[in-house]
Amino acid sequence: MSTQNKFERGHIDPQTVNGSNRVIIFDTTLRDGEQSPGCSMNLEEKLRMAAILDDMGVDVIEAGFPIASQGDFESVQEIARTVKNATIAGLCRAKASDIEASAEAIAPAKHKRIHTFISTSPLHMKHKLQMSPEDVLDAIYESVSKARQYTDDVEWSAEDGSRTEDDFLCRAVETAIKAGATTINIPDTVGYASPADYGAQFAMLIERVPNMDKAILSVHCHNDLGMAVANSLAGIQNGARQIECTINGIGERAGNAALEEVIMAIRTRNDVFPYENNIDTTMITKASKTLSSITGFNVQPNKAIVGANAFAHESGIHQDGMLKDNRTYEIMTPASVGLTESELVLGKHSGRNALRTKLSELGFDLGDNAFQDVFKRFKDLADRKKTIFEEDLVSLVSADALNELETIQFKSLRVHAGSEGPQKADLTLTIDGEEKTASTQGNGPVDATFNAIQQLFPHPDVSLLLYQVHAVTKGTDAQADVTVKLEENGKTVIGQAANVDTMVASARAYIRALNKLLIKREKQTIDMNP
Repeated sequence: MSTQNKFERGHIDPQTVNGSNRVIIFDTTLRDGEQSPGCSMNLEEKLRMAAILDDMGVDVIEAGFPIASQGDFESVQEIARTVKNATIAGLCRAKASDIEASAEAIAPAKHKRIHTFISTSPLHMKHKLQMSPEDVLDAIYESVSKARQYTDDVEWSAEDGSRTEDDFLCRAVETAIKAGATTINIPDTVGYASPADYGAQFAMLIERVPNMDKAILSVHCHNDLGMAVANSLAGIQNGARQIECTINGIGERAGNAALEEVIMAIRTRNDVFPYENNIDTTMITKASKTLSSITGFNVQPNKAIVGANAFAHESGIHQDGMLKDNRTYEIMTPASVGLTESELVLGKHSGRNALRTKLSELGFDLGDNAFQDVFKRFKDLADRKKTIFEEDLVSLVSADALNELETIQFKSLRVHAGSEGPQKADLTLTIDGEEKTASTQGNGPVDATFNAIQQLFPHPDVSLLLYQVHAVTKGTDAQADVTVKLEENGKTVIGQAANVDTMVASARAYIRALNKLLIKREKQTIDMNP
């Protein structure tokens, strides 16, 4: 059962939403999600994710924090130009310059929202803002009023709202609504809340704030104690009508409430959560796999809804029950989240149309140049592997194959390894369009390869925090999936690549991480936490 297009997207009227069973889905994968260490995305990647979020029925896409950097500003602006149905939100602090940048960035959008925030908890006001409560109230009124000059869809967030005193939170919310806010977000910024306390906070606001009916209440929960989804649902049960979430639950620290978990909880247990939304659940797997391929963050196998084991059964008792009636151990069907068994078998004789069709099913809609590159890599892989699995294709279309404009590009690698040393690497890279080659030694072939990268593109202040290898599929001909995590001045990035040759995958993953670090260097250090 698809719920896509059940509600018209665009203008969101508090008078219509409040008191109904309508739940607005606000996705912040491209803003809060991208703040995950190592999850920086470039423009092309953000546009791909935005298109999928729009197609799956997300009501509001928080596209970024425009004041953070020129790159962030341009990404938000381009998403605003291209997204067809969803409202595009830009985040900003309670500062005039932030609000102006946000307004300019979202200006091309068909439906636009400015999302402004300021801290309201005693701890944050005293130590972070160094502002009195009265000064914070003044800042709330001024910032929301200014935002309303650019759009009539303004969201205000009480940062650290779950640890804010009830009396002051009521005053802050009332002030924001008086200034023109149409959505009020109470974030559990540090993941401290429990479902009972968080739910009670929303019930309290509805009872005590005199103008609460003029705005929609929103939840935004972090997962530090593993309760983000439970807290989000508790908020909805107590009168909130917007859920802020991310694909795969990515986000700061332990992440945010996972969109797929919230949506499938509502759908599967509609008797307990009798709410409706616009999400086409059959696109969940596509969104999850696309994001994983972009960020290099693999979903843990036992992750709810989208993990590899979510619909796997190994216990003999479970398998017996499944053979008799899959409802014995499955409370939802794989098809309901977009998992389907394909009859299309790919091999070395497969053509472009078959590959493009399969990639589309997996969530990859590539441009001509990127597809031609992937097709060549697919043919090379098919010559070396008898069976091509879906996991092989997902790894094949790794981000390093899609970014032709990256500063550093892999060209070729030859290594000498084994018990008879020394271990050596001959590496050729293209750096800013110029081909360069280095021959280096190391304590093993991986060390030699990474030394070659260091020689060709010096980065002495960068530390290698993680080097990890696992097989994509079974068999001795399986692709090696390599993850590399780098750190520079507190900024961390993750690079991922796959290849049947572990050393080639290692070089590509390291280079991918370096390219992402270059993107990070362009971004300013700025507080982006509502």
